[in-house]
Amino acid sequence: MQIKTLELTNFRNYKTAAVSFSPGVNVIYGDNAQGKTNLLEAVAYLSTAKSFRSGKDSEMIRFGEKESRISARILSREREVTALAHLVAGARRSFYLNGVRLKNAAELSGLLNSVVFCPEDLHLIREGGAARRAFLNTSIGQLRPNYAAALSEYNRLYAHKLRILRDYTEKPSLLDALDEFNLRMAQVGAVLIRFRASFSKRIAAAAAEVYRECSGERETLFVRYETVKTVRDPEAPASVICGELLEHQAAHRRAELEARSCLSGPHKDDLIVEIDAKSAKTYASQGQVRTAALALKLAEWELHFQELGERPVLLLDDVLSELDPYRQEYVLQRITGGQVIITCCAEEQRNCLSGGRMFHVKNGTVAQTDR
Repeated sequence: MQIKTLELTNFRNYKTAAVSFSPGVNVIYGDNAQGKTNLLEAVAYLSTAKSFRSGKDSEMIRFGEKESRISARILSREREVTALAHLVAGARRSFYLNGVRLKNAAELSGLLNSVVFCPEDLHLIREGGAARRAFLNTSIGQLRPNYAAALSEYNRLYAHKLRILRDYTEKPSLLDALDEFNLRMAQVGAVLIRFRASFSKRIAAAAAEVYRECSGERETLFVRYETVKTVRDPEAPASVICGELLEHQAAHRRAELEARSCLSGPHKDDLIVEIDAKSAKTYASQGQVRTAALALKLAEWELHFQELGERPVLLLDDVLSELDPYRQEYVLQRITGGQVIITCCAEEQRNCLSGGRMFHVKNGTVAQTDR
């Protein structure tokens, strides 16, 4: 799986840009704030239909312009296709595959799988549960379209329920619909929990192996999935989990009404990370935290390969400068066999990468250079 060419129009700081990538390693270098990360963001957007930096599509449109285009030729499952994302300020975005407009972004699912590793991910262990849920959602959503659809429905239900809880004192009749929303949230939530539990078990094993190697076999990483307390077995049939979620909702009904907030459901799930049986979030050193985050990301990359039979595109955004020389070397030795697009600033980082192509980015322009 690889992206062969990328063309941008009015995307971020690029008026226009055209890049032909190597199927192996691609190094994008230049000073800060020149547009290196923007190239990775464009590739990731065609993969997941969202930015790993911004929550608003409008922020990706070049300042002063009304629309933006991201176009790419993609080699996926031994066939070459053309994908296009069209962003328009104040209007709904649109996606095209081989010139045919798609009904929604979900129809792009599985076309271009990618794994992004950026400096913010090095804080994945220290952050709250929302960051780790986002990690699960992005990765599982690429592998399982049904999960992405269930997550989208759950988020809509959650937003509606939240409005009921916030406004019911002014409009008591809103409570008439609360039980209906609770039931559907339990049904859809059960689907999310089963997907998350299965994926978490696999990524825990893969991450433990990566961490063991990267730590010189001196430490042990343990990752476990944590969901609603009444769910006894998160891999049980969905009907069983649904009943357990309804049980939890009933127990928290009064508390939710008083707090005017959704207190029960998989929107509070988390990945618990431990190093040598101690909470990594609380007790791990900075080096341990970075190694644990690195292990999760490389494990994600490996699981995508196991699932798809081909490597997802690996996008590394200036992470080498955040790692010590040993971890840098470990990453560079491990990321073989697929397409990698990596950004960096320092000359020594460029020199430690071999093969592939190099691109220099300066003030919104990109040019291929010799090594």
